[in-house]
Amino acid sequence: MLSNKRIQELELVMEFEKVEDCFKEVSSWIENVGRKRLKDTINLDDSLEMLLQAQKQFREFDLVASEYCRRGQEALKKMDRWEDFSSVDVHSYRVKLQTYKDQLEEFCTQLDENRHRICETVRLYEFFDKVRQGICCMEEGVKS
Repeated sequence: MLSNKRIQELELVMEFEKVEDCFKEVSSWIENVGRKRLKDTINLDDSLEMLLQAQKQFREFDLVASEYCRRGQEALKKMDRWEDFSSVDVHSYRVKLQTYKDQLEEFCTQLDENRHRICETVRLYEFFDKVRQGICCMEEGVKS
């Protein structure tokens, strides 16, 4: 039984090394591109036109970012079996795996939050724009 468990652990280590390239690529993109682009969406412009432009740019970024999130999550799924192993030999791999998982979850959560915030901000600005247009029309009607 110990021999079988040890073989399974070695197979997991070999599998981790294959999947680690994907983790490194996703992690690198998140750190070098993703986080910077998310920071750019923190300060949204004050006009509806500029906000719609920012939303369009975010949607383009969101497509790419969502693909990286999906790839990272698929790679993590391949490593689900690590939960069953607590050997000292696999501990360092579990730590790396947890680091990748935490980074990916944090980024994906921020991406979702920004997507929702931009959408809601656009809806609010569109509402206020309609109200403003309605008030202008009412004022013109009163003047006539």
